[in-house]
Amino acid sequence: MSGTDHQNSETAATLGTLATPALLLEKHRLDRNLVRLSSRMAERGVVLRPHMKTAKSIDVARRAYPSGSGPITVSTLAEAEYFARHGFRDMTYAVGLAPHTAERAMRLRKAGVDLKVLLDSPEQARMLGATGRAADVTPTAFIEIDCDGHRGGLTANDPKLIAVAVALAEAGVKLAGVLTHAGESYSLFTPEALVAAAENERAVAVAAAEALRASGHQCPIVSVGSTPTAHFAEDLTGVTEMRVGVYMFFDLVMHGVGVCTTDDIAISVLATVIGTKPEKGWILVDAGWMALSRDRGTAAQRVDQGYGLVGDVTGKVYPDLIVSQASQEHGILAIRPGSAHALPNLPIGAKVRILPNHACATASQHELYNVVSAGSDAIHARWPRMRGW
Repeated sequence: MSGTDHQNSETAATLGTLATPALLLEKHRLDRNLVRLSSRMAERGVVLRPHMKTAKSIDVARRAYPSGSGPITVSTLAEAEYFARHGFRDMTYAVGLAPHTAERAMRLRKAGVDLKVLLDSPEQARMLGATGRAADVTPTAFIEIDCDGHRGGLTANDPKLIAVAVALAEAGVKLAGVLTHAGESYSLFTPEALVAAAENERAVAVAAAEALRASGHQCPIVSVGSTPTAHFAEDLTGVTEMRVGVYMFFDLVMHGVGVCTTDDIAISVLATVIGTKPEKGWILVDAGWMALSRDRGTAAQRVDQGYGLVGDVTGKVYPDLIVSQASQEHGILAIRPGSAHALPNLPIGAKVRILPNHACATASQHELYNVVSAGSDAIHARWPRMRGW
């Protein structure tokens, strides 16, 4: 993989001199993760449409598309506008539509961006059609399909499915296809369960597409996607595209699900030891929930990682050392309950890396990525992140 590394001598630094807390991105792990899934989808003839809600960075997008722009998914219209400014034109806005977002989306279409939106009701279809007419553009929309009760959408056999397609046609909106997300796969942890979830996601989406086609509606795109199912799907017959986001970085939740190892996790938070409480078995660092996020996604998994798993400055994980507690700017490191491992000797000023529970939530706390490579203490580049809605 290749991309644009923005060098800036004024901000050049090493991990030892970097002010903390700071977000690190290991470029070699990012590239490895990108290749792993893009190769998997290419082998199955499925278009990969990366979800940029995790990275929110043009520099990361360019690692995914080193030769130019390609199809992406976004979770906010601020993301859509940001990536449009950087030349991306094929986007899916994978969040249910409201009147104000419809107006904003149509402005992007008016500017030449092929932005496809998402809905699951005749009311939204009629509203979108009226908004498109007012903007003098033809909207394109997916019908959201519910494959596992995780969020919104219609089941494949819901009579409203055809009603929405009819409403889209009457409103002058082009039907892009169907879109689903196997969000319940995040609660699984065995290969057998993940394979089954992937097959269910595929089968439900394809069944919805076939129902629409049988009623005379074209359904060119069958879009599925979650990081666990993308990596465990054995059969993608009938699927045309895969949407995934956290696969770029991975995190401890994905590790708990069984999708990755800790050596695949590409981002971490660099923190500095600011105190010790040996009588309590604590080490204090300057990274609290403002740097790590409040996400406790591993609490429901077999191994609770607290607010994050802790490694040394090189990224080597300390056995069973977690961020057990977090206040706004303080993190408390402690050995996991029940473990026989000893607390490491970390003096004041020592640096540690904290692996995140949820990459999207942790990255959202920071303005930029400090890009590093394996075996190097140097900050090679700083990649800004966009924020907002």
